[in-house]
Amino acid sequence: MRPLIQRWLEHLDGERALSPHTLRAYEGDLVGFLAFLSEDFLAKDPKTIDPTEVDPLAIRSFLAAQTKRGLSRRSQGRALAAVRGFFRWLAREGIVAANPAQGVRTPKAPKTLPRHLRPGEIESLLAAPDVNETFGHRDRAMLELLYATGLRVGELVSLDWSDLDLSTRTLRVIGKGNKERMVPFNRAAESALRDWLARWEPLADPARLAIDPSEAEPVFLSSKGRRISDRSVRRILDRHVAAASLAAGVHPHTLRHTFATHLLENGADLRAIQELLGHSSLSTTQKYTHIEVDRLLNVYRESHPRARKG
Repeated sequence: MRPLIQRWLEHLDGERALSPHTLRAYEGDLVGFLAFLSEDFLAKDPKTIDPTEVDPLAIRSFLAAQTKRGLSRRSQGRALAAVRGFFRWLAREGIVAANPAQGVRTPKAPKTLPRHLRPGEIESLLAAPDVNETFGHRDRAMLELLYATGLRVGELVSLDWSDLDLSTRTLRVIGKGNKERMVPFNRAAESALRDWLARWEPLADPARLAIDPSEAEPVFLSSKGRRISDRSVRRILDRHVAAASLAAGVHPHTLRHTFATHLLENGADLRAIQELLGHSSLSTTQKYTHIEVDRLLNVYRESHPRARKG
């Protein structure tokens, strides 16, 4: 099965243009499934396991074993999605007669509302970077742009200067599924980007900081002058969250949620928010309506005289 898993991942990479993060997650899930079959369910050498030996009971047993290990239902759902997708492809290729995971129910994950920052909190965070430090302007531009556009962190770090038009305050980004979209940003983000651009060039000197001259001009640089990584953005954000005295647990995706929530609270159309976020389905965007409903309920309970009596 291991070579078949690799072939399926290559198929996904070529045909579906999934992110490297998603491909790594699927690979880990399928390798874990193969190990379960080998060690627990079939008790045989993994190299000798044939996909035709897998039935719905094997998949349900795999999910039960994940529950015993303490994995969340969300993680179990992703693992099942990997197994289901793999066997769907095997069936299409004629390697198995049918998909054994087709009738296995996805574990229901508890519905949780995404965390977002209130206006005062976001203002404190945006003011946290010290612009007297070498990379203070970079950090401020990064935070302003995340809040102004709702970009995913992977989209942020992939930006090149050629993707931005500072005069019209718009940017072009390639999102999930290799889909391109245009996103506007505000004057505060433009100003922060211009301040950073004025300091970018000497920091990006290829001769001094060993940037690959063949690479495009990344907007956000590491201390070594190379394109910054997702992990570095998270570390930078953690530092500024602490400096702003905000509660722990603020991640780059929190700024994406904050962007969407603040737009909705101020009357933006849900479909417009969907376009700005790059969601392929409106149902993904609709989770933000729950936040708004909760906010309105809280206002009602705190403000209506008879609601306070209850």
